Amino acid sequence: VMALRDAGFETVMINCNPETVSTDYDTADRLYFEPLTFEDVYEVCLREQPAGVLVQLGGQTPLKLAAELEAAGVPIWGTSPDAIDAAEDRGRFGELMASLDVAMPPGGIARSFAEARDIADRIGFPALVRPSYVLGGRAMQIVYDVAGLETYLNEAVAASPDQPILIDRFLEGAIEVDVDAVFDGDQLFVGGVLEHIEEAGVHSGDSACTLPPITLGHAQISHIRDVTAGIARGLGVRGLLNVQFAIKDDVLWCIEANPRASRTVPFVSKATGTPLAKVAARVMAGSSLAQLRNEGMLPPADVVDGPTIPHVAVKEAVLPFDRFPGVDALLGPEMRSTGEVMGIDLDFGAAFAKAQAGTGSMVLPTKGTVFVSVANRDKRAIVFPAKRLVDLGFDLLATQGTAEVLHRAGMPAAVVGKVSEGSTALLDAIISGDVALVLNTPFGSRTRGDGYAIRQAAVGNGIPCVTTLAGILAAVQGIESLQKGAITVKSLQDYQAELAALQGQA
Repeated sequence: VMALRDAGFETVMINCNPETVSTDYDTADRLYFEPLTFEDVYEVCLREQPAGVLVQLGGQTPLKLAAELEAAGVPIWGTSPDAIDAAEDRGRFGELMASLDVAMPPGGIARSFAEARDIADRIGFPALVRPSYVLGGRAMQIVYDVAGLETYLNEAVAASPDQPILIDRFLEGAIEVDVDAVFDGDQLFVGGVLEHIEEAGVHSGDSACTLPPITLGHAQISHIRDVTAGIARGLGVRGLLNVQFAIKDDVLWCIEANPRASRTVPFVSKATGTPLAKVAARVMAGSSLAQLRNEGMLPPADVVDGPTIPHVAVKEAVLPFDRFPGVDALLGPEMRSTGEVMGIDLDFGAAFAKAQAGTGSMVLPTKGTVFVSVANRDKRAIVFPAKRLVDLGFDLLATQGTAEVLHRAGMPAAVVGKVSEGSTALLDAIISGDVALVLNTPFGSRTRGDGYAIRQAAVGNGIPCVTTLAGILAAVQGIESLQKGAITVKSLQDYQAELAALQGQA
C-alpha cells in the first residue's frame, strides 16, 4: 500500500483480520473489513471499479479467488490466474519441472485406500499424506507403513469425503531450502536463499532458518537460483515467487512453488534491507526491476543474485506448547507456531542463541546436565556435538543405547532407564530441574512416539528440547557463543546501514 501510494496510486484494502496493520483505518485510502469470499470481494470491485487487484500478498486464500474474479471481468495485476493455476496443478507443474530437468518427489492423488496403497507401492515409504487445498499444513502426516496409511485414509476421507488425498514420497533427512524472489517478466531478483535448520518434514512455518545458508556451497546456491529463474519464466510470474526445495544425497528436489508472498518475506526484507513487498507491488503495477534499481529500491546492477550480507540472520518460530498441556512438542508437517522472532549477529552461533532467547521458551543453558537420546541413524553423528558439550563443561545423561556409543567414544555419560520400560528417574530429573537441556531425535513411526513423555516433561518445566540433529548442532554453536560472552546488541537499522555502505548505496 505504501509503495503504491508513493507511486501515485489510490489504494483500497479488503481484509477480515483485525490483528494486522492493514486493517488500521488510515493505512489504505479505504478499508473494507469483509470476509475474503468471491461474493464479498466482487461486490467491493463493483463499487470501486479498480484498475487492478493484487492477490499475491495475502497468502493462499486470495490466490483461490483470482480465477473467479478474472472470469467476472476484474483485472488481476501481477501473475495471471492461469499462471497461478499452473503452479497449483500438479500435472502442469510437473511438466514444467521435467522440462527444467528438476526432480520432484514422486506421488499421486488417491480417493480410496486401494488407490492410496497402489501409489505407496510405487513410491515407497515413508510417505507424506495430506488433503488437497489445505492451509498451514493442516491434517498433513508422515506415514511409515500400510497400517498407518489405512488409518490416515479412513480418518481423512471420513472428514472430507469430497477432497482427494495427495500422497508424496517423503525425503526424510533432507535439507530444506526456501527462496523468495521477484520476477518482472524478464529479470529475476533473488531476495534471499534460506536454509532450514530442521530437516525436511517440519512445516516451513515451524522451522528455524538462516540467511545466508550455512552449509550450502556456492555451486548449490547458483543452481537453486538458476532453477528459480526457470520456474518464474516457465510459469509466467510477475511479482513475488516462493520456491521450496529439498537437497538429499546431493540431488536438488523441488517441493513446490507459490506465486505469492511467503511468510519469510518480512524476515528476508529486514535481514537484507531490501523491501521485497514494496518491490513486488511496483512490479505488479507495471514497473521493471531495472527501473526500481535506478530509483534506489534495489541493490546496484552488479548485485544480480540478491544482496550478499556480512551478518547472519536466524528466524525462529514461537511455539505455544507450554499453553497446551498434552500436545506433543515434536515438530512435524502441520504448522503450529504462533509467531516468529529474528536473531541477528556477525556469526551463526550468536544469531541462533539470540533467536532462541527471543522465543522466550528456548533459552539455551551455559552449564548443567544434558540428556541425550537419539535415533539409531543419528548415533554416529551425535558423537561430535556431545563431545563438544563435554568440552564446554556439561555433564551427559543418556539412555542405554546412546550411552554405550558415548562411552565407546571416550565420554562419561550417566545411564538412565527408559520411560517406556517403567523408569521415572529421567522424568523426575527433568521436573526437579536437574536437566538443563534435552536432545531427543525420534525417527520412524515407533521412535517418534517413544519420547512423548520426555518432551512433555521438558516443555512443562521450561527445559529447552531439541528434536532434530541439525537443531542440536545449531544449539551447540549457540551455547559456545553464550559461554564466550559474545552476545551484543545492535539495532537492525545499524546492520542495514552497514550493508548499504558495503553496496555503495549509503
